[in-house]
Amino acid sequence: MSAPHEFADRPSEEEAASLGAPDADAADDDHGVGGGDPATSEDDQDAGSGDAGAPEPVLPEPVRQRITTLTAAALPGMPAEEIPVALRRVARFAPNRRARLGGAALAAQLTADPLFRQRIGMRVVTESGDLGAAVAAGMAPAAADPVEVAALAYLARPDGWRDLVAAAGESVRAEADSAAVAHQIRDAEQRAARAEHDRAVAKVEADKLRDELARVREELGQLREEARTTARALRETQAAYKRASDLVATEKGRANKVAADHDAELRRLRTRLADAEAAAASGKQSAKDARAADDARLWLLLETIGQAASGLRRELALGPADKLPADFVADVAADRPGAEERSRPRAQDTDDPGRLDQLLALPRAHLIVDGYNVTKRGFAEMSLEHQRKRLITGLGGIAAQTGDEVTVVFDGAERVHGLPPAPRGVRVLFSRKGDTADELIRQLVRAEPAGRPLVVISSDREVADGVRRHGAYPMGADSLLRRLARS
Repeated sequence: MSAPHEFADRPSEEEAASLGAPDADAADDDHGVGGGDPATSEDDQDAGSGDAGAPEPVLPEPVRQRITTLTAAALPGMPAEEIPVALRRVARFAPNRRARLGGAALAAQLTADPLFRQRIGMRVVTESGDLGAAVAAGMAPAAADPVEVAALAYLARPDGWRDLVAAAGESVRAEADSAAVAHQIRDAEQRAARAEHDRAVAKVEADKLRDELARVREELGQLREEARTTARALRETQAAYKRASDLVATEKGRANKVAADHDAELRRLRTRLADAEAAAASGKQSAKDARAADDARLWLLLETIGQAASGLRRELALGPADKLPADFVADVAADRPGAEERSRPRAQDTDDPGRLDQLLALPRAHLIVDGYNVTKRGFAEMSLEHQRKRLITGLGGIAAQTGDEVTVVFDGAERVHGLPPAPRGVRVLFSRKGDTADELIRQLVRAEPAGRPLVVISSDREVADGVRRHGAYPMGADSLLRRLARS
């Protein structure tokens, strides 16, 4: 047998012990890793491989993971005597843990035991229906997922299976290269948008500075005019004082009183001027803060629109047309002789997890979840603390997978102590006393800029109608529960 390839990483001694792997004596007693008759295993190996002696191909990572998932799903359905000893404990694992914890043991057994691989391949091909039958015949349907085709080909080993695995590797690498090029294009567009934004901001600031300079110059001219008027009045007062010095003492006292009143008025005017300057400075700061908030909302909207436009350019790339307009009319309004009857696709509803996946795939989407509406529908048998913990943990997985912003809102009627830290990318909120989670959800939706994809999870019809009026996408609680169960 050739050296193990990238897929067949054997588990360590500690992992083998934790999985209940048999020792060397037990393996000898069971006649090999697969636990079957040695002669039968060799015959099946020669019949299943079709190219005995050739080295195993290096599998792309998505193909390797898909093979492990298919094997883990098919393992419990096999008769107990067909399951190798090393995998009998793995077969008893929960479905969501079997591929994750027993992946190394499954990979090692598939590589070392051709009979086991052949049995798994027969089951997987049968369960895959038409696609499995096509792959078993050595054909790869054009519309099929290359990764799925490669995984089925690896397990079934039809003629030309190595070419199918190699084609899947080329497809994965092509997708990675396409994603890298798209990322570079997005970075360039973002840099150009930031440069244009900075230029516009600089121009606005320059205009404001020019207006401010003109206003200061005008105020300076007014102050100079007031100073000249005050100086003129002072000179007139001094002249009047000189003329009044010849008058009697009562006239002198009256002149002194006029001078004192003038000084008090001057101090009052200076105080008013200082208050006006302080009010102007406070107004400038308030305007600056408001402008910063508007800039943040505008940037977020432009970022969302830019990424959405980039995604549409990739999604709507059209190739050469293989049908003429008359063909479309014939497909819709007429029957062709000998043509098979086609079924129409079922419309997606608000509880369809596929629809939820489509919405979460939109650029910079924001997922808002009505917490107790979901948990009491899916985990009603648990305590409120465990309901919150299970929902927040599941939302952490969605945030990690999609990179979207996630906010979960709970009613704050009861006081919550010792709440564990939220996962990365998940915001946990409780409504304040006197408010409900429904109102807080509506406030979150109204705070977002128009045009940003907002997905609100709640089976409350009033909440759904309210957020829909503000441009959000309402989805039922069952859609999220099915999405979490699938993770």
